Amino acid sequence: MREALEVLDNVRLNFSQSGLFALNVTIAFIMFGVALDIKLQHFKDVIMKPKSALVGVLSQFLLLPLVTLAFILILNPTPTVALGMILIASCPGGNISNFMSALAKGNVALSVSLTAVATLAATFMTPVNFAIWGKIYLNQYNASAGAGNYLVPIEIDFFQMVQTVVVLLGIPVVLGVLFSQYLPRFTARIKKPIRQLSIIIFIAFVVILLSANFDHFMKFIHLVFIIVLIHNAIALGTGFSISTLFRLPRVDRRTISLETGIQNSGLALVLMFNPKIFPPELELGGMTIIAAWWGVWHIISGLAISTIWSKKPLTQPATSNG
Repeated sequence: MREALEVLDNVRLNFSQSGLFALNVTIAFIMFGVALDIKLQHFKDVIMKPKSALVGVLSQFLLLPLVTLAFILILNPTPTVALGMILIASCPGGNISNFMSALAKGNVALSVSLTAVATLAATFMTPVNFAIWGKIYLNQYNASAGAGNYLVPIEIDFFQMVQTVVVLLGIPVVLGVLFSQYLPRFTARIKKPIRQLSIIIFIAFVVILLSANFDHFMKFIHLVFIIVLIHNAIALGTGFSISTLFRLPRVDRRTISLETGIQNSGLALVLMFNPKIFPPELELGGMTIIAAWWGVWHIISGLAISTIWSKKPLTQPATSNG
């Protein structure tokens, strides 16, 4: 497996600086649109009825990186592929998780609350998780591979990552919440078109990225397809398993599964392409291919499981704590 994946390290996706800037703006715009649905009441609801929300945050920010590391140690991929998987697992939920939760007849209020808490938490937890779990993996890899491995020089600028995540997530989310709180009528008029536009723009970026790198994807997709499929299935299964273990109602299990399995791969790509975080001389093709294909696959898998759940009746009341 590792030998077959090594070819990915030399892959360079065609993505200009202007394209990267546009992707940054798009991610910020998407998160602003997501935050328009967030009200201060959602944070109060989490405080008053914390069980489901805490399980969701636990699933997303602790269990998913942990099971990702376990999967990596079993799979034994190349280091760049492994680091890409860890970075994906460290990101908050994707921008379409609320829509999918509604489609799946999940707990939409819980989904929005988790989006609020997880997105704000990600400004700190995404860099911390990547630093912690990435370091654990690199230490293990270098110990088994021997001294002098080419991965030794990889040192991620932690504070630059924090700064980038705060700009892309923290500021847009705070602005969106302020709009929702203090300009409710204006927010009610703009949030639907902004949500629709942000999804269209994000999908367009994925299509443009794929088309600009079509030869790369056609040549190497077979190397990452199964990895992303299994990793995404593990993420969805982690959310469902932990919520079942805590005996949450089925409506909440669906939501937590989707919140854990739908990751913000766009944020991961932005971080990977930031030369102040990952120096350009590093060969990180495996990271970018994994993140780019995840952005496609989690839409497919999320819509599929949401559609299946939408046809299955809920036998338990839609309450947050049973």
